[in-house]
Amino acid sequence: MKSKADITANALPHDPAAAQALAELQLRDASVRVTQARVSVLAALLSARSAVSHQDIQDKLVDMDRVTLYRALDCLTEAGLAHKIASDDRIFRYNAGTGAEHHDHGSHGGHQHTHGHAQHQHGHFKCTRCARVFCLDGSGEAGFLESVLPSSGKRQTTAAQLQTALQKSLGKGFRSHEIELTIKGWCADCADD
Repeated sequence: MKSKADITANALPHDPAAAQALAELQLRDASVRVTQARVSVLAALLSARSAVSHQDIQDKLVDMDRVTLYRALDCLTEAGLAHKIASDDRIFRYNAGTGAEHHDHGSHGGHQHTHGHAQHQHGHFKCTRCARVFCLDGSGEAGFLESVLPSSGKRQTTAAQLQTALQKSLGKGFRSHEIELTIKGWCADCADD
């Protein structure tokens, strides 16, 4: 069995076997029952350059029925191996999560926990020309949000820093439960046109 270090993200779009192997490895690491449908769907998400819709995945996995696909996406989302992105066109798109990195940072299932409430924090880049959505996951240890926010001397989590800023801005009593950052612009393909 290959380790995660042996299966690089750069190899995935060109190597379906590497995507399948990484998908299976991530499912096992997240203690999710490994099924062919889950492996296939997660491999498709890992291979995608940007977030994809249910229909995009259905078009790629033509032998899989819609219900099985929905169930696999729900399972992967719940396990933190994928995340669901609401878009302006009211079509949900999915992207592979960074399950291993989330677990390394002491969170569970891709969600930060703050005061007993799940705190999801994630950033996206949306191209205003082609409407593709890209995840802003950091390639290093810190995610995108952690990399752009200055660290506090108290070593607060990013979620705690944002909650403190929210209370300073709006006053006590306001509590966030989700942090959503979307940067809009042109992707590399559209900017070249």
